[in-house]
Amino acid sequence: MSETRTTRSGTWPHSWLRLRRCAHASPTGAVRFARRILKRRSAVVAGALVLSLALGVFLTQRGDHRPRVAVQQEHGMLVMDDFESGALTGWRAVGGGFGGWFVYTDGSKAPDPARSDRIIPFDLPDPPQGKFAAVSDTNGPGTQILYRDVKLEGRFRLHLTVFYSGIGRLRSPHTLAYDEPRPNQQFRIDLAAPSAPIDSVARRDVLVNMFATATGDPGRGGPRTVSVDVSRWAGRTVRLRLAVTNNSGPLRAGVDDIRFEPLGANANARIELPHTRAPSRALNLALHRRTEADALAALSARAEELADKDEFSGAVLVAKGDRVLFDRAYGLANRNRRIPNTVRTRFRIGSMNKMFTAVATLQLVEAGKVKLTAPFGTYLRDYPNREVAAKVTIRQLLTHTGGTGDIFGPEFEAQRTKLRTHADYLRLYGKRKLEFDPGSGWQYSNYGFILLGAVIERVTGQSYYDYVREHVYAPAGMDRSGSRPENQAVQDRSMGYTKPPGTTEWVPNTHTLPYRGTSAGGGYSTVEDLARFAHALLGHKLLSPESTKLLITGKEKVGPGAKYAFGFEDSRDPEGNRRVGHGGGAPGMNGDLRIYPKSGYVVAVLTNIDPPAAQRISDYLDARLPTAR
Repeated sequence: MSETRTTRSGTWPHSWLRLRRCAHASPTGAVRFARRILKRRSAVVAGALVLSLALGVFLTQRGDHRPRVAVQQEHGMLVMDDFESGALTGWRAVGGGFGGWFVYTDGSKAPDPARSDRIIPFDLPDPPQGKFAAVSDTNGPGTQILYRDVKLEGRFRLHLTVFYSGIGRLRSPHTLAYDEPRPNQQFRIDLAAPSAPIDSVARRDVLVNMFATATGDPGRGGPRTVSVDVSRWAGRTVRLRLAVTNNSGPLRAGVDDIRFEPLGANANARIELPHTRAPSRALNLALHRRTEADALAALSARAEELADKDEFSGAVLVAKGDRVLFDRAYGLANRNRRIPNTVRTRFRIGSMNKMFTAVATLQLVEAGKVKLTAPFGTYLRDYPNREVAAKVTIRQLLTHTGGTGDIFGPEFEAQRTKLRTHADYLRLYGKRKLEFDPGSGWQYSNYGFILLGAVIERVTGQSYYDYVREHVYAPAGMDRSGSRPENQAVQDRSMGYTKPPGTTEWVPNTHTLPYRGTSAGGGYSTVEDLARFAHALLGHKLLSPESTKLLITGKEKVGPGAKYAFGFEDSRDPEGNRRVGHGGGAPGMNGDLRIYPKSGYVVAVLTNIDPPAAQRISDYLDARLPTAR
């Protein structure tokens, strides 16, 4: 079963990225605005309310697999689930991408703020019946399925209450695939055959559809009761499936009061709730790990498919240890001149520069020139806002907990080509106040990493670019990475292409680019160089083993299964499986570096088109790669 998570960047399509300030997009972007887990009256209530698909399976109330019988209520109804237990008891869940199914009690409060979109607040009716209802929520593209098997011992009509809230009119194609470029926002409830692929909507697999949004439906609906006669399947076990797919902005969908009404005079009619087994097949969701060879073959087919549709343009490299297992390029580096991408093409990498900045900072810590606990004003004594400089520590800048805010907005747009040095950014933003008390919250801060770049320059007496070139790129063998200004020619640097909102044609992204990259992002690299960086990092060529561990070990929770470290995201489980790394994105650029310390794999994906082109590749492979070395 694939893990449903919020560990990558919530990278909605371009129109959504524009709202979020595209230059922030990265695997961490989906959770960068998460403040803190919603406070509850007690830990017991919080544990009951915040239920995550990352658990994969919700246990039945019994310790064995004997079927339970639905409780008969007044008016002769058999209640399958009204969620008044405050838990998703007996249900199973499977999904891909972002989001989860939860139990909620307040229509104005997300059950798990770290998994809920910050820009579009959680806004649903309060539970229509009683205190609790089931709801899906998300802060990035994904498909989430909640399901349960039911044995019908008699003739029944099934009733349930449905409601949802999305953005604008919905697009609901005949698929539950979320990682495709066409918009897909849909909520559907089916009775399906238990043996069918869990995400199939084919007629042969769906016994009856109870509810489904359609293309053109309004972005908000319900609550309303839907009913269907299920007598045809008397004596059979069927699967009740609740499915939500969205890749165009948050779609929240709710279900409540699931009841069966006996039909006819059969007094012995009953509903059994047998143990629900894990699905054996899926069409678009990865349920099982594959062998290395099978995973790479699937990657090749997927990348070719996307490239043929002009939905991927870039380079992909997969390595294990010092062996390159897969390296291929797709699409064009320059569409006008018909220059193809290669694995040596230089792509803009957005926020991935933060990894290099964090390494450089810890090198100075190792050298005794910088202290993690020291306020950054210790090194920038002329910083305009002395109160801010005296409060925010180096450690807080590295973990986005300093409250220093971001750089993107009207001021940046007005000064975009005039911001040429880190000092220019400090002059523009250095007088403003903090957005929250240092250490009291987490908010992705590009400006915080600009401040780290300025500290590196002040302490070393070198430009940020020279220091990183000499102390990070050179020891790692990264001879094709840098941050030269956009108005200077760089051999093999690709042209970025974006689709502005409301358009369908790729156009150059030159009108969106800053003067040059900074310590917060905006440089360029190749997939080969990124693999060399990962190899040097794990081989302790850049930092000592102790500092390397400190660098990549998660410190601040930014979502279920994900913590932010120092310029890295740490998505490893307690056994050390899965990855660390960082991504980056903006109009016409997207990248992702995933380092799997336990298994030894390194995955580097760079593209010269809009997000989430890189994550479509890395996410696809992430769910299939073996976890063992």
